[in-house]
Amino acid sequence: MRRIVILILVGVVLSSCGARKRTNQKKRVDVKINPTQLPETPSVVISPTYNSTEDYITFFRAVAIHEMKLYGIPASITLAQGILESGSGKGRLAREANNHFGIKCHDWSGPRIYHDDDRAQECFRKYNDPNQSYRDHSLFLAKRKRYSGLFKYKSTNYKAWAKGLKKAGYATDPKYPKKLISLIERYKLYRYDIFDKKAKNKNAQQQIAETHIVQKGDTLYSIAKSYNTTVERIKSANKLNSNELSIGQTLIIRPN
Repeated sequence: MRRIVILILVGVVLSSCGARKRTNQKKRVDVKINPTQLPETPSVVISPTYNSTEDYITFFRAVAIHEMKLYGIPASITLAQGILESGSGKGRLAREANNHFGIKCHDWSGPRIYHDDDRAQECFRKYNDPNQSYRDHSLFLAKRKRYSGLFKYKSTNYKAWAKGLKKAGYATDPKYPKKLISLIERYKLYRYDIFDKKAKNKNAQQQIAETHIVQKGDTLYSIAKSYNTTVERIKSANKLNSNELSIGQTLIIRPN
């Protein structure tokens, strides 16, 4: 009789354990992960490969012109600095950090990259998009007091700007102004400076079509307004069938 009772008790215990195990397994299966709770990975635009300096100029001339309109820095100076500082987009900082002007981490809380320069493993700013590098270059010059004297020169006076940058301490290389001027004259970058609002040569302005690289937030209307043209004119020049744009897309902008 005692043996029967013991066997019954053992059976009850085993049955209870099995039930708890099945219950726990069921709970584990029902647990679901909410995708919205997972951290997002920031997207980084990798700089394209430029086969030549001419390719680099073609890609960034519209950005340089746009920055000139906003901040008054000659497009020729911006392009020449980009070519010189980034090795026409082939340097490590340009390729891995979208940094085309060698701007370091002073007053910077964003992403960074470390690279040998005047000293080993110096800190440089890192951008998600190469166009951000061009905008930061404009802000770097426009918001620092030591460069304020540059803005007394017209946007067409690239020689004064080149010499002024060196005098203000932008670069330690004593040949920096000559290098910029040489690049500007070799590739005729000065022709992009005529888009300055103060420029007097309107006939030359009408002969050159601009290009615009679509950035986040751009619409055909905002681009047309920025270049003093119309949406229909932009669509016609680029053979667009709709108003949809994609980031990085290059548009031809023909002056009115």
